[in-house]
Amino acid sequence: MAGQAKKLIDAIIEQRAKGSKVLEGVVKTKLILKGIDPKNFTETTPDDPAVIGRLHELMAELR
Repeated sequence: MAGQAKKLIDAIIEQRAKGSKVLEGVVKTKLILKGIDPKNFTETTPDDPAVIGRLHELMAELR
């Protein structure tokens, strides 16, 4: 299922930013520093199990 990484990234950004455009930028920067650039993922990007696993780890860290 392509696009799962994009959905997870969007969920992380939505959960952390809570609608604030400023916080969206901060969360995106944190993701980039953790090695995941949100710009590189679209709905058609093939899912990489390593990236999906890393995103699940990040979601757990950010809670």
